[in-house]
Parts: sequence; C-alpha cells; structure tokens
Amino acid sequence: MCASPDSSSRAGLGWAGEICRTIASVPDTEPRSDGVDRLRTVLRWILGGALVFAGVGHLTTQRSEFQAQVPGWFPIDEDLVVIASGIVEIALGVSLVALVRHRVIVGTVVAAFFVAVFPGNIAQWTEGVDAFGLDTDAKRFVRLFFQPVLVIWALYATGAWHAFRSGTWPQPAAP
Repeated sequence: MCASPDSSSRAGLGWAGEICRTIASVPDTEPRSDGVDRLRTVLRWILGGALVFAGVGHLTTQRSEFQAQVPGWFPIDEDLVVIASGIVEIALGVSLVALVRHRVIVGTVVAAFFVAVFPGNIAQWTEGVDAFGLDTDAKRFVRLFFQPVLVIWALYATGAWHAFRSGTWPQPAAP
C-alpha cells in the first residue's frame, strides 16, 4: 500500500493514505561521519533485540511475570494484554532493525509504547506485586526510573530526538 511512489495512487485510501503520505514525507536524517551514526545503529539494534527477546518472553516462559505488571484496575484480561503486548514488542523490535529508512517514525512509536506501558510499572510498585526479582518496594520504585531511560534510548538511537529538536519531525505531508 505505501510502497507506491505515486502519491495519487494513495489518494483514495483515507486515513491509511494519510499515514503513508506522512511516512513518505519524513526525511531521513543526514548520516554523520563522526561515529554518532554508528553508535545510534548499534543502540538501535540492541534495543530491537531486547524488544524481540522481551516479546518472546511475553509469549512463553515469562508470561506470568509480565501478567504481574498488568494493573489490577485494567479492564482487559491480563493474559490477553500480555500476549498482545508481546506481539507488539516483537513487531517493534523487528521494525527497529529492519525499517531503517523509517527509523525516526519507528523510534517515536517505540518511545510512545514505553510511555503507554509505564502505568503497569507504577501499578507493580503501588500494588506491591513481585515479578522479575522486584520483591521489595524499594526495588520496584527504582525500576520506575529506568522507563524514561528506555524512552530516551528509543528517541536517540533512531534519530527521533534530533528530528524533534531540529524541527524536521513531524513533517507535513507534501501536497
């Protein structure tokens, strides 16, 4: 759907066409020769691998640990939330590695995902739920400070942070 370079072929696609036009309008960040681009690539691959690893854990051996992070007040079945978030994490991890041309967009989505799951970390702390070796309130509280690190990591490793600061993201769709 988005592969067509002809924007007129996407005109009748409604919201999907608008997303395609937005993706097509976001310029790639300029490659840098000072090693920053290489560092970002390595960080992007590490984060992508970590997301795939965590996503597989959601679907297999660590399912009950991840269920502990689903807030008690959340209206959807814990197992369904864990399975869905595992699939999303695998997709985001693969996207970080495979969709290099769209890394700024992917990085923004990954950062938003980390923000979206943060209430689960807060619930684990406030509800006193043990999981992943976080068996004290102090450990669960310290864990909260790692989520912003993940958000910054996603934005930096993909160049999204630079795009936000330089005013090139979001880029309005071309007419």
